[in-house]
Amino acid sequence: MKRTKKIWFALILVVVVVVAGYFWLNKSEAKITYRTEKIDTGDIAVTISATGTLEAVTTVQVGSQVSGTISKLYADYNSKVTEGQLLAQLDPTFLEANVSQQKANLDRARAQVNESQRNYERTTQLFTKSLVSQADVDAALTDLESSKASLKQAEAALQGAEVNLRYATIKAPISGVVISRNVDVGQTVAASLSAPTLFTIANDLRKMQVEAAIDEADIGSVKIGQPVTFRVDAYPDDEFNGVVSQIRLAPNISQNVVTYTVIIDVDNPNLKLMPGMTATVTVEVDKREGVLRIPLTALKFTPPNAAALMAGEQQGDGSEAMAKEPPTGAPPPAGDSLARGMRGPRPDSGGGNWHRSRNDSAHAQGMMHNGNRAHVWVLVDGKPKMMSFVKGLQNTRYVEVMRSRLESGEEVIVGSSGGQSNNNQGNVNPFMPRFGPGGRH
Repeated sequence: MKRTKKIWFALILVVVVVVAGYFWLNKSEAKITYRTEKIDTGDIAVTISATGTLEAVTTVQVGSQVSGTISKLYADYNSKVTEGQLLAQLDPTFLEANVSQQKANLDRARAQVNESQRNYERTTQLFTKSLVSQADVDAALTDLESSKASLKQAEAALQGAEVNLRYATIKAPISGVVISRNVDVGQTVAASLSAPTLFTIANDLRKMQVEAAIDEADIGSVKIGQPVTFRVDAYPDDEFNGVVSQIRLAPNISQNVVTYTVIIDVDNPNLKLMPGMTATVTVEVDKREGVLRIPLTALKFTPPNAAALMAGEQQGDGSEAMAKEPPTGAPPPAGDSLARGMRGPRPDSGGGNWHRSRNDSAHAQGMMHNGNRAHVWVLVDGKPKMMSFVKGLQNTRYVEVMRSRLESGEEVIVGSSGGQSNNNQGNVNPFMPRFGPGGRH
């Protein structure tokens, strides 16, 4: 009885294994559908992204050099002004009184000079008649020179008072647009320590600049004259253009992050851009035009059955043909070495050859993932075929094809569905060799 149970248990176990194997084989041999994209000819641009602030090229803060009360304003926000135009007027009452006082002091100094001159002349005449001593003559001369000095001092004081009176009239130092007004009529301006800012004038808002903060890791790629595009939140659908005009050497350090200020010249003919706007900047640091390019996603793809495909390659395949006639100076395609490595040693090979074959395979895989050598998979008669090429310029979307048998219009595989997927490693036969270190990305 116990033996019968064991037999039935063994039979059930065999049936389960057979059924499981059947389903596993059907799943592994399920039809695979490949997603492809065409190789085309176009431009590839490498860019750096940053943020910045829009500023006027020249901004002047208009202040007051004298204290007083604002009596009149002749300009407001957004007022267009020309150089020398009247902007504001301080109450001149005190300053005019000071001018009058200095004029009176000047008149008194002149009178003192005249009196000292007459006294000196009388003393000189008396000295010729021996009625006064030489000391009296010297004293009279000293008094005359002192009076003349006081006269010059009074003249200078009057000039200073008149200058201060002129300072009570605030004029525009440059032509431009008033972008800020910080005072109102009746407000007292105190200029005892520093000149208070009354107005801020932007020279010409049709020419602006972006002050962009570029990370220290990217600043080495930025050069004067490089084209720039940027967007602002106010016009999310509009793209504006600029040119790098200056790279400032002084670093900006904030929370251990080092950035450098890059100045970008911008034309603003429609006056859409305003000072203070935040700009999202894209600096074009390198560009290739009209080159053969492959979608970057194609480089990340590996067929689910790559090991079987490579092991089944025969002499004369597309990849082999490419390996036979590589471009001048180019190393042999990685696929050829990889295929030989995955086939294993020939029957007549010794153990040393087996180790060399494994080393060749590892070296080939390293070539495909390092340096300028890369590979993609193309569909040939409905089956994936690996093609190697030399990479050129690369951005986040495309990679340039420098040397290869690939041509524009060919379709490269970028993904697959059905069958075994490298994204589901649990369904892969553990006894089959795996292709590449990371599978399909």
